[in-house]
Amino acid sequence: MFLLILGALALIIGFATNTPSLEFSRFSRPLKVVGIILILIGLATSSIRQIDAGTVGVQSLFGSVQDRVLESGLNWVNPLVEVTEFDVKTQNYTMSGVQDESGQQGDDAIRVLTADGLEVIIDLTVLYRVNPSETPRIYRSIGSDYSNKVVRPITRTRIRDNAVYYDAVALYSTKRDEFQNRIYKTIESDLTKRGLMLEQLLIRNINLPASVKTTIESKINAEQDAQKMQFVLQKERQEAERKRVEAQGIADYQKILATGLSDKQLVYEQIKAQRELAASPNAKIIVLGSRGNVPLILNDK
Repeated sequence: MFLLILGALALIIGFATNTPSLEFSRFSRPLKVVGIILILIGLATSSIRQIDAGTVGVQSLFGSVQDRVLESGLNWVNPLVEVTEFDVKTQNYTMSGVQDESGQQGDDAIRVLTADGLEVIIDLTVLYRVNPSETPRIYRSIGSDYSNKVVRPITRTRIRDNAVYYDAVALYSTKRDEFQNRIYKTIESDLTKRGLMLEQLLIRNINLPASVKTTIESKINAEQDAQKMQFVLQKERQEAERKRVEAQGIADYQKILATGLSDKQLVYEQIKAQRELAASPNAKIIVLGSRGNVPLILNDK
C-alpha cells in the first residue's frame, strides 16, 4: 500500500510539472515513469497476502466483510482490502483464583451457589477453537475479541445456572463428573451458535467453605475409625474361632485317648520306649518297676 501511495504521488507530481514554462518540467517524464513503476509494484505486492499456518484471513473492503476465507499460504486478493487474521488453533481460557493466570487482573475464579445455599469457588479451563468457515460471521457480529465477549461470559453463566442442582459436597465428590458433562453440553451448544467449537472443559479445582471442609474431614475420620474397629472385631472373632477349634481338637484327642487305648497297648508302647533307651549310646542305668509303673532312668549327664 505504501508503494501505491508513493507511486500515485510521483505520478501526480509528474503531471503537475508537465509544463514547459516551469523549471522542473524536464523531470516530469521520469517522475511519471517512476510513478507508474511504483504503482505496478505496489499493486503486485498488495495483491499477494501471506497467511501463517494455523490462521485464516478475513477480507474487509471499505467496511464490507467478504465471505471468502483466506487459507494459510499465499493468496491473491484485492489490493485495497484489509485482511484480519483469526487463530484457528486450539486456544484455552482459564478462570482461576491465581493472579493474572487468565489474563484478568486479580481473582477470576467462578463463585457459585449450590442447592444447599453454600458458596463454592471453581477454577476452570476452557479448550476451544474457531471454526474457520465461520470467521466472516464472527468478524461481523463479535469481532476478534471473542474470548472476552463470548467464551468468558457464557462459561461463567452456564456454570452458575447448573450448579444450583447439586449440593456442595456432591459437587466436590460424587457428582463432579456429572456436573462437568452437564455444563459441557450447554456451553458447547452456545459456542457452536456463535461459530466456536468447544473441545474440552476442565474443572481444575472446587473449593468448599471452611466449615464444609471441616465437616467432611470429621466424617472421613469417623468412617476410618469405624473401619478400623470393624477390622479389630473381625480379628478378635477369628482369634476366638481359632481357640475354639483348638480346644475342640484337644477335647477330641483326649476323648480318643480315653476310649481307644487299652492296657496291652500301653505295655507295648512302654516296651518300645525301653528298647530305644537301651539302644542309645549314652551311659545310663534303667531300673524297671513293677507292671504298669514307669521305669526309673539314671543318667550320668
